[in-house]
Amino acid sequence: MSAGRETRRIEVPRTARYHVLGGGGATLREAWFVLHGYGQLAAPFLTSFEPLASSERRLVAPEALSRFYLKRGTGEIGASWMTREAREDDIADLVRYLDLLAERELAGRAVAVHALGFSQGAPAAARWAVLGKTRVARVTLWSGTFPPDIDLERHAERLRSIRWTFVHGKRDEAVDGAVVERDVERLRARGLAVDLVWFDGGHELDRPALEGLRQE
Repeated sequence: MSAGRETRRIEVPRTARYHVLGGGGATLREAWFVLHGYGQLAAPFLTSFEPLASSERRLVAPEALSRFYLKRGTGEIGASWMTREAREDDIADLVRYLDLLAERELAGRAVAVHALGFSQGAPAAARWAVLGKTRVARVTLWSGTFPPDIDLERHAERLRSIRWTFVHGKRDEAVDGAVVERDVERLRARGLAVDLVWFDGGHELDRPALEGLRQE
């Protein structure tokens, strides 16, 4: 009789790529970690945030660890934060990655951390803020949803310490606005501070809505 097959796991070193705009000096007050969506790359995604960069605000755009060809075999390349396969491992890797990145970029400085995730990056940002070591003051879920697997009771204290903002396009065909509204009500029912911002657009970053986040 042959031996049974086993699934084993091993942690391995990885080289992650990220891009930075603004900040860096003694006047630094805020660090925004902006997480791209499915099939995007960090550098072009960060371009949309250029007007927000300043000496007081550093923008950090990490790139998801799983890059792939958007078209079979060749062509444009994108990245993904996770899939349904080995999901728990991907979540643990994501949280560890962003904690290490924050530790490196902040270098112990007491600055306000804002995690903004677009589309697939939205639940990734929420998971990091709730499950990671980094103290995140604000999370913005843009054109995305709150991860249903986060235990609201178990993580109640951390959840309440965060300001939550959902930003959603009225004509978004990729993510149902009704689902976003249900997420908002679910969090508010737990006594969390949750804002919902609508803009007249689709599944995209909207410049006026971004400017509004900066001014708050």
